[in-house]
Amino acid sequence: MGCETACWHSVLLRVLIWRECGVLSTRHDGWTLLHNLGFSFPKACFGSEPLDEAKCLAGLAEQWPAIFRAAKRCKGLLLCEDEASFALWGSVSDTGARRGRQPEVPTSGKRKGSKVLGAIAYCSGGLFSEGIAGRLNSENDQAFLQRILEQTTARLFVIHDGARYHTSASTQALLATQSERITVHPLPSSSPDDHPIAYLWKNTKKRAPHNQYFQEFTVLTVSVDKALAYFATHPETFLELFGLYCEASGLELKQAA
Repeated sequence: MGCETACWHSVLLRVLIWRECGVLSTRHDGWTLLHNLGFSFPKACFGSEPLDEAKCLAGLAEQWPAIFRAAKRCKGLLLCEDEASFALWGSVSDTGARRGRQPEVPTSGKRKGSKVLGAIAYCSGGLFSEGIAGRLNSENDQAFLQRILEQTTARLFVIHDGARYHTSASTQALLATQSERITVHPLPSSSPDDHPIAYLWKNTKKRAPHNQYFQEFTVLTVSVDKALAYFATHPETFLELFGLYCEASGLELKQAA
């Protein structure tokens, strides 16, 4: 409507009613009218840009089975790599409480978090993970890939997003020197959320920081490490996560076999 702000409030609503209807209402009348019309006043949230869902699924259906077959032919590891941050102030989620009482999680307000690099192996459920001190960068990512190479002799087929530290010149130089061991498959830019490891981070946050207050940074990192250690010793959990991914993408393992 040509206003300087994207947030609706009572003054904007009065201006709109006056402009369109020629009626100068009170702010209470405006909200009552909206309520009766089925509107509410929720907090906004972030969302991905509009994507061509059909195009995303078509690209996924073509690329995913081909990558799987290539990894299977040479008995390689198909790894889904991603990063996650776990805030010191925790995170909130739905939980039980007495009616009319909202659960409250205390917080210190300290803006600090634990960052983790992770990669899970498709079909086997194997987990590679590493906590990062400081900001995620190309050096962190390269060191993580090097440590994975040290832990296995299999060829790696790595699927990750287009984060800058994955695509930087120094990371590309490392991949070039390890081309016989690592093949990278970036996720399509049109489908940034199509990544199985996203389910891992979601479940890790449920087991670690959800509805918890951490007074010390080390307590947070220990909590995250324990959650990841649980998943590392329960690979069947990862297979369930991939099952959700296959279901969401309309694919089944037998299609790629």
